[in-house]
Amino acid sequence: MVLVDLFENRIALALIVVLGVPAALVAYVMAVEAIISRLPRRVSAAVRPWLWLAPALAFLGVFLVYPTLATIYRSFQNRRGDAFAGLENYQWFFTRSDTLNALRNNVLWAVLLPLFVVGLGLLIAVLVDRVKYEVVVKSVVFLPMAISFVAAGVIWRLMYDINPQTGTLNAALDLFGGPRVGWLSTAPWNNLFLILVGVWMLTGLAMVILSAGLKGISPELLEAARIDGANEREVFRHIILPLLAPTIAVVATTVIIFAIKTFDIVYVMTNGNFKTDVIANTMYKESSPTASRRGRRRSPSCSSWRPCR
Repeated sequence: MVLVDLFENRIALALIVVLGVPAALVAYVMAVEAIISRLPRRVSAAVRPWLWLAPALAFLGVFLVYPTLATIYRSFQNRRGDAFAGLENYQWFFTRSDTLNALRNNVLWAVLLPLFVVGLGLLIAVLVDRVKYEVVVKSVVFLPMAISFVAAGVIWRLMYDINPQTGTLNAALDLFGGPRVGWLSTAPWNNLFLILVGVWMLTGLAMVILSAGLKGISPELLEAARIDGANEREVFRHIILPLLAPTIAVVATTVIIFAIKTFDIVYVMTNGNFKTDVIANTMYKESSPTASRRGRRRSPSCSSWRPCR
């Protein structure tokens, strides 16, 4: 009861986090050094790294390793968690068309999103490097990062709307006499249009990180290659790209992590309708009856021009 009351008191909880955690770490460091100082030099040299790593390893064990193992164990139990179910849950997952569709879409996100984001980010970083308007271009490209993914989903849902009164893209098609397109209701291309929203959001982040890596390359090295007769394409392929490989790997990994856990854009724009569902949205629907009913309502992309299906 004391712990429950403490966690319900937000002020006390904030004080514990702000003051208690740093104080505990300082006390731990002082205690570790006091213990190590009393040990023989050879023993202290072997023990010190593990004692310093112990808090981090404890956090990883409690908040990463244990939940992972517990989730795997829970996947072999029934829905109440009181009986062993074997592979029934996996059979249920891999024999349903909606979950397989969500899994396929997640793979699509994990492949196309980093491909587009890293490619565009690298292209912009290279093209605007050391030009007068570099800061302006980077600011414009990075600007979408200032808004949330939910807000981006709302903005692009309006742009994709099939009604030309509100849908920017269909208004442009009307202006040139083209047919109206159900951007969010035409499978499988609607998944690509959703991914493009993520590309719009994350390209600025990739560009900034890759641009920082690009500026870390020695200008003398690039100039020496040009003096030796290498053209700009060869300089990029044989010098810039290999030196940027670690940075590209970091950016690609970050974007893949976002792609795997994507939820906001899909939930706001289609709620998984028209074969655009992803694993996170499927989990949300399965865990909440209210969300499941909401998933069957009329999609925002439906209209008098394009019926729901």
